[in-house]
Amino acid sequence: MIVKLYENNTNPQQVRKVVELLRDGGIIIFPTDTVYAFGCDIFKPAAVEAIARFKEKDSKKSELSFICHEISQISEYARLSDDSFKLVRKHLPGPFTFLLQGSSKLPKLFKNKKIVGIRMPDNNIALELVRELGNPMMVSSIFTDDDTLEYLTDPGLIEEKFGSMVDLVIDGGYGGLAPSTIVDCTDDEPEIIRQGKGIIDLG
Repeated sequence: MIVKLYENNTNPQQVRKVVELLRDGGIIIFPTDTVYAFGCDIFKPAAVEAIARFKEKDSKKSELSFICHEISQISEYARLSDDSFKLVRKHLPGPFTFLLQGSSKLPKLFKNKKIVGIRMPDNNIALELVRELGNPMMVSSIFTDDDTLEYLTDPGLIEEKFGSMVDLVIDGGYGGLAPSTIVDCTDDEPEIIRQGKGIIDLG
């Protein structure tokens, strides 16, 4: 199933329906400011595990990432030093994933990980979903073993390829191909782990 949402004018009723699906343990594909991604409620372990299987990852060992809708929510689920707080506040919302120490408020599946990835994409659809949900949403970019890039960017083709794996695909317009820039903030000095769409000066 595919649902159309407009970034500049999200339909509150449609957003609530998507969030109800997430609260019931559903899995969606949705747009971010970088690429389309799988998403689910971080408090639904079966859905988190399913997305990990889609990506052929071990959810107990792999670092998991999730979306927050504001800085105060990030500080609930991750530990922010003064320096990392300044860095996060300066660059979010934006195309970055910040690796941070997790807090005690994380759900059980995340608690055995010392490090979590935090995103706050500059995309109103993603942020409205998390705001309405009331807690973070797990995020993991979609993937393909196909050379046809349209299957990563065109919502209709994304639904065609991945629709049977998820409960809903959100059509938020054409997506991008550049991933987020990953910044490790777990040591004294932040370090760029992967250069993606986001440009950041750590000097």
